[in-house]
Amino acid sequence: MKNLGIKISIYLNYFVFAILLNSVGIVIEKSIDVYKVTESQASVLEAFKDLPIALVSFLIASFLPRFGYKKAMLVALAIVFFGCLQMIFGNSFFYTKVLFLTIGVSFALIKLSVYSLIGILTSSKKEHASLMSSIEGFFMVGIALAYFLFPAFYSEDENSWLNVYYLLCGLITLSFVFLLFSKVEYEVEAIGSSLKDDLMESIKLIIVPLVLVFIISAFLFVMIEQGIMTWLPTFNKKIFNFNSVLSVQMASILALTLALGRFIAGFLTKYINWVVLVVVCVVISGGILIYILPQLQGDVEAIGEITSLSDVPTLGFILPLIGLFIAPIYPLLNSTVLSSLPKSLHSPMSGLIIIFSALGGTIGSRIVGELFESVGGANAFYFLLIPMGLLIVFVLLIDRMSKKQVVV
Repeated sequence: MKNLGIKISIYLNYFVFAILLNSVGIVIEKSIDVYKVTESQASVLEAFKDLPIALVSFLIASFLPRFGYKKAMLVALAIVFFGCLQMIFGNSFFYTKVLFLTIGVSFALIKLSVYSLIGILTSSKKEHASLMSSIEGFFMVGIALAYFLFPAFYSEDENSWLNVYYLLCGLITLSFVFLLFSKVEYEVEAIGSSLKDDLMESIKLIIVPLVLVFIISAFLFVMIEQGIMTWLPTFNKKIFNFNSVLSVQMASILALTLALGRFIAGFLTKYINWVVLVVVCVVISGGILIYILPQLQGDVEAIGEITSLSDVPTLGFILPLIGLFIAPIYPLLNSTVLSSLPKSLHSPMSGLIIIFSALGGTIGSRIVGELFESVGGANAFYFLLIPMGLLIVFVLLIDRMSKKQVVV
């Protein structure tokens, strides 16, 4: 099969970065426990991950075709390899910041390359959608695995969890070698403009009404998703009083429900209008929070630490199910706005998606972290109801604008 090697490399790269990116919640929990930092201090790790993604995506998106997608991915793997290595030997909160800085820079290179290569490696819309869906599905598998991989290295030695980075270095090396010997055949399209002109084109796109409303919606969604996903391990430990291993493993249910939710949404959108589906999902997600949070105001210490899955209360299983309902929102938003834009604008639009998603994740996680420290975890999650309400308003605006088809 043509380009089979590069396709496998894409899967491997996305799988590795799914583990690394979504370990931020786990590392936040370990930083609080091992390095004795506060919740607000630990929350900056999200910024060290997401802000480099936004900045690098903005600066190098137009330059990447000339540099080469394969070279960019090799550079990304090399950067994150040394990031993991310094974490092992640095073993301090400072080095967790450096680690997520390298992860952010590297993932920007990986994601831009992968999104571009999918278009090159496929010859039809159906094939493109199939490859994109399977890669994103594999990404969710990596997310779920992270919640089991890290706890597997926990022990009475508080530094034993760092050994997981030896394994991750091995996976990164495997991905690097496989990619190095993979061949991909494609022609680089002439850019036809300077880097400055390309950047200005992306900036001008922001003022298009539909695009502006969309990026606000994407920002709000990722604020919700990352606010929950990043802080769920810490929430499980401090609110439900799970031990470190169980708190992380229970958070894996969220990743699994996110994957399942996207699969189900792909089927339901054939029969249900996307706006109806998104609004219903947002309302149910908010309902889950409103149902659960008032019941979590008791004295956790009086319950005692929970170490076994059989002792987990029903509420501990219900909260991660929110992933089932927030999962369909993001891909449906992306599909609607991209299909309303000329194909010539898809590339700069993809850059904007990455940038504002990263900013939404950073700000959402930071706010939840600050609230977690000041008002407690149960009350902090109430904040997420605000972007949920705003998201419904902006989704209705997107639907109205896209139907008019007056985009540019």
